[in-house]
Amino acid sequence: MTHSDEAIAKAVVAEERELLRAIGEEPPFISQSLGLFTGTNGWVNTVVMAAQTLAFLGSLWAGVHFFQADTILEALHWGLPAAVLLLISLILKLSLWPVMHVNRLMLQMKRLEIILMGLESNR
Repeated sequence: MTHSDEAIAKAVVAEERELLRAIGEEPPFISQSLGLFTGTNGWVNTVVMAAQTLAFLGSLWAGVHFFQADTILEALHWGLPAAVLLLISLILKLSLWPVMHVNRLMLQMKRLEIILMGLESNR
């Protein structure tokens, strides 16, 4: 490797470091979670979270009545809806997980694209 090749390699490494520093670290979990409610599909995620919150509150309300029930029939009357609403709440909450992972994947792809563009410009 010649002296000029080493100088070019050092320049590329320095440029990559600068690009990666400009992009920054992966955002924290709370920032990623709040990022679900922005963008073109933010309204859909907002509706899903509102439905999840209502289902959870409904399950709490039915659960309170379940524990106050005096008869088995009354306990079934409140216990089954409480369990179903709690499961619906969980499913709706977990439906947002893939969206967050897609956002993380897109960020990594942008980082890779910037690195590759830096390598192309140095050729």
